[in-house]
Amino acid sequence: MELRHLEYFVAVAEERHFTRAAARLMVSQSGLSAAIRALERELGAPLFVRSTRTVALTEAGRALLGEAGRALASVRAAREAVAATQGLLRGTLAVGTEQCVSGVHVPSLLAAFRQRHPRVEIRLRQAGSVQLMDEVAAGRLDVAFLLPFGDPPPRVRLSPLADEPMTLLCHPDHPLAGTGAEAGTGTGIETGARTAPGAGAAWSALADEPFVDFHPDWGTRRITDRAFAAARVQRQVTLEVNDVHSLLELVQEGLGIALVPQHFTAKPQAAGLRAVPLDALPGGHRPAYVSSAASAGETATSPAAQALLSLLTPPTHR
Repeated sequence: MELRHLEYFVAVAEERHFTRAAARLMVSQSGLSAAIRALERELGAPLFVRSTRTVALTEAGRALLGEAGRALASVRAAREAVAATQGLLRGTLAVGTEQCVSGVHVPSLLAAFRQRHPRVEIRLRQAGSVQLMDEVAAGRLDVAFLLPFGDPPPRVRLSPLADEPMTLLCHPDHPLAGTGAEAGTGTGIETGARTAPGAGAAWSALADEPFVDFHPDWGTRRITDRAFAAARVQRQVTLEVNDVHSLLELVQEGLGIALVPQHFTAKPQAAGLRAVPLDALPGGHRPAYVSSAASAGETATSPAAQALLSLLTPPTHR
């Protein structure tokens, strides 16, 4: 089985189109099609269902995709490991991140890495934590900064970055605002709350409130969904977004409330909002935001990924 054939297969699987995959690989479409047919003959199974407009993976193709991605990532890591023994760190570093992950400032981290290792090409992808975890597991990302959920897939290692409480944000004219502190002041709800210590909004009071929240792929959304499930409260997510600033601006306009990590309250877009404490969930615990760096297992992590992770500061706990 030729590595070139696996590279072609992965490109077609990701593009869902032979013409786009050929352009991405800078090869002729006829050559790409011939390579895929050769791979299908070798494996004894069709990998794609072809139509005039698009292609879709067969069951055999889906089974091959994850293994092919990991095989190509391992080959790339092997090449980079040999280069590293010669004092050269080069190749490609594929990084993924969810927006505004606590415990790491990704632009500063990448800038520090670039300064130390200018020969490494950095590729950055922003997505929800669910997709990022899948891409690390498949070998398409070397490192991802995300919110973990459940046990990580095999061969994926998690390194904790930070944890902090979740807090409710609402417009200052909202009925719940009287129990909170002004957000965006940098003081946090611990020192700015206007109610007695331990006082907070009841989860049951949120059942009929319209919520602004992220797409279900986001780790923050999963934390919130789990918290409401634990409280046995059904909520209404009427506005769904894919970026932090849009969420805060919608709350600013009084279009809904949001349960967010505490560090969101310090953003300029949160100025004037109210951070509202919530009662403890059954069992006495409260929803917490825990961020991690996800990478391939120790034996598969590339030298470039190891160098990036070495620049991280120790985890913080708030």
